[in-house]
Amino acid sequence: MDSARPLSPIPNERTTHRIEVGAIFKTFFTAGAISFGGGVVAYLREYVVHKQQWLDDESFLDALELSETLPGLNSVNMSVIIGDRLRGIPGAAAAVVGLLLPGMVVMMTLGVLWSEQRHNPYLRALLVGVAASAVGLLLTVTLQLGHRQFARLADLVFIAATFVAVSLFKISLVIVLLTLGPLAVWYYRPAAHASSEGPHLYPHLRERFHSHRAHWRH
Repeated sequence: MDSARPLSPIPNERTTHRIEVGAIFKTFFTAGAISFGGGVVAYLREYVVHKQQWLDDESFLDALELSETLPGLNSVNMSVIIGDRLRGIPGAAAAVVGLLLPGMVVMMTLGVLWSEQRHNPYLRALLVGVAASAVGLLLTVTLQLGHRQFARLADLVFIAATFVAVSLFKISLVIVLLTLGPLAVWYYRPAAHASSEGPHLYPHLRERFHSHRAHWRH
């Protein structure tokens, strides 16, 4: 009897090697020091996914989706989730402190100078430019991480409904989440997709399904 090929590993949400807390702090400190406005998510993805390769895009998107449903700053929520995923509570603490420390120091320093320079037209122009750059970074991350959501009609419907409700009709985000959230959970419930897609719903489960089937045949 021939032996079946080994099972393909499930894509890790945690890395397989032990990550030092200091490395987590340094990475998030760097992201917090060079990010402006809402662009911190773009920098977190660049460092955590591409440079350090601690997470893949799938896991990063999962953290982003979860952080969006929690109260508080999205960047802080992501720091807690990613840090905890990498090294538990110490990792979460290091990620949050590292992310917030640069901005806190800069804001305390600039706060002293702001009262004297707040009417400076060059400073105001600089702030407008930073805000525009942050919008561009957010758009880039949205397109990079959301390409799999943009490919399905149902996803586009939920995205469009949220945009119209919040941007055009000025409906509270809480009301939108409480309304569309349950609808999305019901639509994407596992039972609804498992019957039609079977093992193809999750790629790593599909691999294991075929591995076990090959083993049974031999």
